[in-house]
Amino acid sequence: MPTLLKKAPVRKKKRAISGASNKANENISASYNKVKHFNGVQYTGMQIGRSHKWHYDEGEWTETKITPDLWEISYAVTKRRVGHAPKGSGVPVGTGYNWYILAHQVVKKLNANDYSTMMSGLKYKLAHKRAVKENWSASSPAQRKHLIEFLKQMIDQLRQTPVPIAFEYKGKKWKGEGIPIPETCQDKVCYELDIILNGEPVGIIHRAKSGWKIKHIEDQEFVDAIGEQIMLWYE
Repeated sequence: MPTLLKKAPVRKKKRAISGASNKANENISASYNKVKHFNGVQYTGMQIGRSHKWHYDEGEWTETKITPDLWEISYAVTKRRVGHAPKGSGVPVGTGYNWYILAHQVVKKLNANDYSTMMSGLKYKLAHKRAVKENWSASSPAQRKHLIEFLKQMIDQLRQTPVPIAFEYKGKKWKGEGIPIPETCQDKVCYELDIILNGEPVGIIHRAKSGWKIKHIEDQEFVDAIGEQIMLWYE
């Protein structure tokens, strides 16, 4: 009898936790699938401003030199989510995407055979394919048209006056610019910029609720110094 009395509360607690977990998953799923709006555009899926984090398996990157400054690249790998997607929050297995990536790749030689590499930039969705369909959401001509429009926007962005950045940090002088990403601008203030300092791409800085952030840069004081220069410019 005492054994049975001890087990009963444990089973109730497990059911309560399980029920709360299921309810949380249902809320996340509903939020993911809810129709949302951004700058007059309707969309579903992950909310603007949120992030995914992935680990990439050991992949294969090949490159072929075409001209002194132009290379053809090819990369194939499996990427794996850090953690697990909430149940019901993702697209069905078999869904496909066609992204166009525009990014900096900063490479430094470490020894005869090894290089460190860091990439930062943007990727733009040209089309998607639902798991239950054979055709993509846009034809090849339509995808090409989307890409042309995207590249035109990038050219217009590069032609705009950049935000000048100049400061001294820990005895070293830093000078460069921040190129605004127009889609993140509100009331003539941009909250995401492509930062280049002392001739080298640093990454994309973005304003989060907790302050300015640049992925892969852990020195928050350095990031804050860049963010301060940006806000001084807009003032």
